[in-house]
Amino acid sequence: MPVKEVRRVCMKSYVTGKEHDRITELAAQCGLSVSELVRRVVLGQEVNTKVDKEAFLSLLKVNADLGRLGGLLKLALTEDVPKIASRKQIRELLHNIEDRQEEMRQLIKVTEKAVLNRSSGKAAL
Repeated sequence: MPVKEVRRVCMKSYVTGKEHDRITELAAQCGLSVSELVRRVVLGQEVNTKVDKEAFLSLLKVNADLGRLGGLLKLALTEDVPKIASRKQIRELLHNIEDRQEEMRQLIKVTEKAVLNRSSGKAAL
């Protein structure tokens, strides 16, 4: 079992009140202590905010919801259900959902690349 090295050396840095507030705010957004945030940034390690993670998860959820909605519309097209809308309107809606789902996939890819770039050692705030 590897021995964990204890951090005992303290480093100081003088900052303005505004800078201190901003650093403290960023640490809170990342769910890290100020010390851990500063260490990661200075060493070029991963720094992701809770907002980044929540936004990415939200994109995935919306994409899944669109998929379920599309599946329900396809089912409605194959079932003999009372007509709320014409088959043509339902098909148009289905195509619109598929278009939005493709847009979501592209956004997810871009977001995933940004998060992965951070994970590979590129710190970005």
